[in-house]
Amino acid sequence: MSYNTIIFDLGGVLVDWNPEYVFLKEFRGDREKMNWFLNTVCSWDWNENQDAGYPLAQATEDKVKEFPEYEDLIRMYYGRWEEMLGYAHDDTLAILKQTVENPGLNVFALTNWSGETFPKALSKFEWLQWFDGIVVSGDEKTRKPFADIYELALSRYDITPSEAIFIDDNKRNVAAAEKLGITALHFTGAKQLATDLNRLGITLNSSS
Repeated sequence: MSYNTIIFDLGGVLVDWNPEYVFLKEFRGDREKMNWFLNTVCSWDWNENQDAGYPLAQATEDKVKEFPEYEDLIRMYYGRWEEMLGYAHDDTLAILKQTVENPGLNVFALTNWSGETFPKALSKFEWLQWFDGIVVSGDEKTRKPFADIYELALSRYDITPSEAIFIDDNKRNVAAAEKLGITALHFTGAKQLATDLNRLGITLNSSS
């Protein structure tokens, strides 16, 4: 199989983002209490709803009404969101750079990310300009793993599924891509990704 397109997920693959950077300090290092808060109050499922386009301000007010005793902490979630945005994963970034510089490849990103916060990432990470295009779930009012966001990316950028490789750290997102005929790789680290891409015929130098 010959591939001409690579589609990268961002969070967890190229970008480090973690609410722990804010909340572990707020809970004075008590990881058990912090995890309870992030699993019960400002949960991952709740955050994903905003990734699909639900307004951050409304989501915050909804949650404050549900858990008024945690109002200050709830407002920190998006109020201090930039502090949760960590660093770029340099080892994966090196792989991205090689794919972008490969004249035979088109390189895109497909990310679950709030359209309200993504501009902050664009300002922080200049390398986001390397992509030929980025589909941001919050702007599209849907998200992975729903088929419509993959179909939108394929249509918008005229991508043939069988000629594309999709990379994501979430297994359900990988499975959703595979159902559409896209070759999908579950990201577990840069070293494994380089091995997988080389196996698929995407030549990378040995330093990645």
